[in-house]
Amino acid sequence: MDSLEAKLARLQGIFVPMQSVIVAFSGGVDSSFLLRVAHEAAGERVLALTTTSPTMPEEDLASAREIAALIGARHLIISSNELEIPGYAANPLNRCYLCKHNLFTVCEQKAAELGVEYIVDGLNLDDLRDYRPGMQAAAEKRVRHPLVEAELTKQEIRELSKRMGLPTWDRPASPCLSSRFPYGTQITLERLQQVSSGEKLLRALGFKVVRVRYHGEVARLEVGRDEMARLLDPQIAELLSREFKNLGFRFMTLDLGGFRSGSLNEGVVPASSG
Repeated sequence: MDSLEAKLARLQGIFVPMQSVIVAFSGGVDSSFLLRVAHEAAGERVLALTTTSPTMPEEDLASAREIAALIGARHLIISSNELEIPGYAANPLNRCYLCKHNLFTVCEQKAAELGVEYIVDGLNLDDLRDYRPGMQAAAEKRVRHPLVEAELTKQEIRELSKRMGLPTWDRPASPCLSSRFPYGTQITLERLQQVSSGEKLLRALGFKVVRVRYHGEVARLEVGRDEMARLLDPQIAELLSREFKNLGFRFMTLDLGGFRSGSLNEGVVPASSG
């Protein structure tokens, strides 16, 4: 048994004794892998719970539905508008704490209602080195992190997901749309729709990993370094300039640093995420 298989066996062993468990499920790489393993180990004792919000990209909800159905897991979707959380829209440094506290409160309430014993999430070993204020909320709500307990890294999760045939194995990270706003910038429904529409347009043009960072009248575009030249193609540049102005931006700028997860954390917090 290789080290990856040993870690997988350890992860499976975490779920076997659980009488009932809620998986906080986003449909991303980590939570999809976690749900697959949990469902294989505990079957109908597992419930995937997804909260929806204007801050959640529409395609992420569709993906969560598809992955839960593919796995065959019970799936509960609960509407929860993060913009209504006190203090959230002001976009403070601990915004992710407010978000996760809300998510885990919903999970906690549903667990109490259904008599579910455990709540787990998809935090992995690499996340412990990142800026993750949401971990405090998890600790307060006694949420377990089975991927951390099994000492699985992001790359290992992708590799095991690939072996299992999960379509999420190579999916890019897809944090909530609020991560497109510098801390202290007010988050509104209109602004969320601006960045969401901009990213949809870029993906429709074939760009794989994109972020539209909101800076008031300026949209700062991040794409992979290997796609920068294409973004500057005269026809594409003209189309984007026109469409982004229609979305309410006066100016567009290309970030020459390329796509970086958590670029808005640079120089603000100790590490980056999002």
